[in-house]
Amino acid sequence: MEKKSKINSYSKFLLYFIVVVLLNVVSIVMFFRMDLTNNKVFSLSEESKKAVETLSEPLTIKIFFTNKLPAPYNNIERYLHDLLEEYSISSNKYFNYEFYDVSSEKDEKVKKNQELAETYGIYPVQVQNIEQDEVKFQKAFMGIVLIHGDLIEALPPVTTTEGLEFNITSTIRKMNNKISALLNLKDKIEIKLFLSSSLQTVGPYMNLSGLNEIPKKIEEAIDKLNKKNYDKLKFAYIDPSQVPDNVKDAEKYGAMSLQWNEFTDRRSEKIPGGKGYIDLVVVHGEKFEKIQILKVIRLPIIGTQYQLANMNDLEKSINEIVENIINTNEEIGYIADHGTLSLEKKNAMFGQQETDSIANFNALLSESYSLKRINLNNEEISDGIPTLIIAGAKEQFSEYELYQIDQFLMKGRNIAIFYDPFNEIMPPQQGNMMFGNQGPFYIPLNTGLERLLEHYGFNVKKSYVMDQNCYKQEIPNAFGGGEQKIYFAPIIKNDFINKDMKFLSNIKGLIMVKASPVEIDEQKVKTGSLKASKLVSSSEKAWEMTGRINLNPMLIQPPADEKNYKQVALAYVLEGTFSSYFAGKGIPVKEEKKEETKEEGKNKKDDKKSEKKPEGVDMSNISNKGSMIEKSIKPGRIFFIGTSEMLKNNILDKEAKSPNAQFVINIIDYLNGKESRAIMRSKSQRFNPLKEIKPESKTKIKTANIAGLPVLIILIGLVMWFKRSSRKRSIEARFRK
Repeated sequence: MEKKSKINSYSKFLLYFIVVVLLNVVSIVMFFRMDLTNNKVFSLSEESKKAVETLSEPLTIKIFFTNKLPAPYNNIERYLHDLLEEYSISSNKYFNYEFYDVSSEKDEKVKKNQELAETYGIYPVQVQNIEQDEVKFQKAFMGIVLIHGDLIEALPPVTTTEGLEFNITSTIRKMNNKISALLNLKDKIEIKLFLSSSLQTVGPYMNLSGLNEIPKKIEEAIDKLNKKNYDKLKFAYIDPSQVPDNVKDAEKYGAMSLQWNEFTDRRSEKIPGGKGYIDLVVVHGEKFEKIQILKVIRLPIIGTQYQLANMNDLEKSINEIVENIINTNEEIGYIADHGTLSLEKKNAMFGQQETDSIANFNALLSESYSLKRINLNNEEISDGIPTLIIAGAKEQFSEYELYQIDQFLMKGRNIAIFYDPFNEIMPPQQGNMMFGNQGPFYIPLNTGLERLLEHYGFNVKKSYVMDQNCYKQEIPNAFGGGEQKIYFAPIIKNDFINKDMKFLSNIKGLIMVKASPVEIDEQKVKTGSLKASKLVSSSEKAWEMTGRINLNPMLIQPPADEKNYKQVALAYVLEGTFSSYFAGKGIPVKEEKKEETKEEGKNKKDDKKSEKKPEGVDMSNISNKGSMIEKSIKPGRIFFIGTSEMLKNNILDKEAKSPNAQFVINIIDYLNGKESRAIMRSKSQRFNPLKEIKPESKTKIKTANIAGLPVLIILIGLVMWFKRSSRKRSIEARFRK
């Protein structure tokens, strides 16, 4: 019996041993990893999976990494192995990676690997190593190279795992986005030209010569583009005048229509009344974008004028729209005039800080986007731009410039407005006995954007938000020490950041500076069937500074009455189909701001002499429909925040590691339809502030920590004593029987 029991024990041990060995073998062969982190830091994002799933040409990642590096670099190589394995699992057949041994110079093969790394621009860096209480420096290779077709991209030295997935995926996307998108299209992108032959009748009277040449010129432009776009474009010339069913298509896409009554020219010839359509539409599936080839302009004195788009620029416009349709257009617009913040770094005077530039913001955007500067004074907003940024505008917009911004939104595009309620003017400090050393003046701004915003559903207020929960500045010991509350720099708590917006889910705190409250007109939002999303709010201890503004921290006094405190919204996103501010008002007059030189004036006179325009035509006789979009043709988005200060270099860091930097860039990604990229970026956000609790709760926790452990030990002792006593009494009772 005893022998059989031993055999069973040995059998069980052997069976368990075999199971453990098999599990280890399976774990080596099959890749499996469980990510228990809250932000899923060690799991591949959807954006990364999508990037490697859509590869159309071989992509090779070469990793040159020295082995057995000291902390904190020793875990990077292991992380790279796991990360690239996840890329490989999610990818198609075109993805592969390879690690190169560059750890020892004695081996001939290793030397060749090091030489190969240097040909790609990867050179060893020095890392600090502490051995036996001695600081030593070690040369180490820590580089990654991506090769896709003829393109080669080397990443900066990988000294941390933070943001590594984002950098790799962003590089893959840059190298692959347009090629892959085009090759994976099942159906061709249609370029539809709606041009009624009936317009030939009134074209000469509208100074529109060459209407019959438009189809040929557009077809030639598309033939050129097809060579660059893998023959994925298809041109169709549609004449609604010839086929009645074509009118339905023209109306479906909101093509511009012109209608005129019968009129008589100076030759006494009767021109019959009629109607015609003219527009260019890019269509793919349910998506479509319009390119306006006929512009309607109202000039002072002269009145309404019609002008054909420049055919030389049409090829570029079509290409931009195609990229937008297939979601690869990475270009966004920035209003560069009207006193907006400068994208370039300025040279500050000696001893002064450069604060007005947003060069860091420009650098961060440039990593993912191509920023197009737009001067509304002398150019119009391109049709191919999906998102427009207006940051800190200080100068008045004309009605026609506001019309351009309005129509940009009506096309289903997106606008990000960083609005300043006041213009801060610093008086001269030197040699001015009148002003002395007083602080800046704050003059309320009225740029014209306020009217647009109020029409869309925002309430713009001329005030600054103060908050008890704010940034605290340390006071030097020479001035008494301690800290000074900067009430106009509210700190936004995690609880007051909208976590329903996924791109904000990992951002746990922000700081605002000189922010105006943002309110929504609930009635307009409801009437327009818009969706309003509040992004961030102040604490419940906030109040507004209105009227005479003075931001000297030592002179700001919080309200004594608790009733004067309230929570204030600081940023909103409105999305949906907007109605135009100019609906029913007509197209504003385009004012000519440029002073023409004598030479330009002479050329214009010569041009007028050469024009052969029929006389005696009343242009007001020709009415148009579709030149102004009165309701957005597809949903658009407006992001509005009452401050531009958070874009400045003293707030945003170049590396985009701070919550503020990630918040701003994520907003642009969200507006540009790249929400998955924003989620991936903020996944590495490590700012995790402790949850604030009330003083009473702190006292209870301290008491529990100090007295709780001894009490717990006493209770456990009593339970054990009771159990032993019971057992003792039980044994005694048995022996008595």
